[in-house]
Amino acid sequence: MQKLEVRLRQIPIPELPVEERIRTFSEVALGYTEEQALAESSRCLQCSQPLCVELCPIHVDIPGFIRLIRLGDYEGAYKIIRRRNSLPSICGRVCPQEMLCAMGCKNTIGEPINIG
Repeated sequence: MQKLEVRLRQIPIPELPVEERIRTFSEVALGYTEEQALAESSRCLQCSQPLCVELCPIHVDIPGFIRLIRLGDYEGAYKIIRRRNSLPSICGRVCPQEMLCAMGCKNTIGEPINIG
């Protein structure tokens, strides 16, 4: 039962504790560990007609890069993102993906995959 629960729920992105944030200008979102990235990428259903791509303003091949993350090919995943987005780090900060591509995630029995 616990394994299914993990599959349905997003893996939260680790963040710098509040006590440290108030004393520094360090990055708040720490990013996934490799294990967390692999677990979150395994939640993608690899839809044949991915609505997430349609809802992405620049139409990034989201299932494509997530599939490569699942396979451990991080450079390949980055290259897929770069095909449509020349500034992925900046866009990742300012894009409201939870109101765009994530809204199209068909993982409707659980939370949408954490795309950004």
